[in-house]
Amino acid sequence: MEHEVFVPVSPDRLSAALADPERVARAVPGLQQEAGAEPVAGRLKVRIGSHSITYRGTLRIAAQDNGSYAVEGDATETRGAGSVKFALTVRLRDHDGGTTLTVQGTASADGRITEQPAETVHSAVIRLVNRTAENLAAVAAEPAAPPPPPEEQPAVRDTEVPPPALAPTADEPDRVDEAAEEPPVAQDFAEAAEPPAEAAHARRTMIGRSAEEVDHAPPRGRYAPVPAPQTIVQNPALRWAAPA
Repeated sequence: MEHEVFVPVSPDRLSAALADPERVARAVPGLQQEAGAEPVAGRLKVRIGSHSITYRGTLRIAAQDNGSYAVEGDATETRGAGSVKFALTVRLRDHDGGTTLTVQGTASADGRITEQPAETVHSAVIRLVNRTAENLAAVAAEPAAPPPPPEEQPAVRDTEVPPPALAPTADEPDRVDEAAEEPPVAQDFAEAAEPPAEAAHARRTMIGRSAEEVDHAPPRGRYAPVPAPQTIVQNPALRWAAPA
């Protein structure tokens, strides 16, 4: 097979896209990436005439010394025993503000695809190559992602440094605030403000009178003596007053 495709993208951008397997995988139409598989690997449904065949395979791209790219792939049918292998060479040529991709290679297949006419298979392959080239050009035209911003370092707070005049010298010990070391002195209760004269007089009067009452009055409350129980004697005259 030999085929040419023109895309309105510079060769440099296409080269950068072909060197990135993830961008190539995005360019293959209908490719379903499988988890844990290689960058360009998965399931691809190919429509050939009125039939569709789904393949599971891998695609590999390697840059050559002459500026071309070697493309190799192999796949097997998901529902059948058929398989496909191909080896292509892709060359990029600058042309009228864009790039012409020249695709040359060979392929071999067996299984369900061999049941279709050769012209139908050729048309399906050309359609797949054209759509892949168009998608690759669209991916290459995308602006490059900006680099991630650098991680912000935490701000370092400035530490106040005392001037040399306040710094202790070798001959002078460190000066310590004496007020910070000494515990606060409790204020003497006797130094508290004296109550007003009227309140002091009333207080002295109450205290004096209480002392006199304590000296002359009997004790009260729980310290008061318990009175002795009174004995009631019945009158014998009253006892015989009633009729027998």
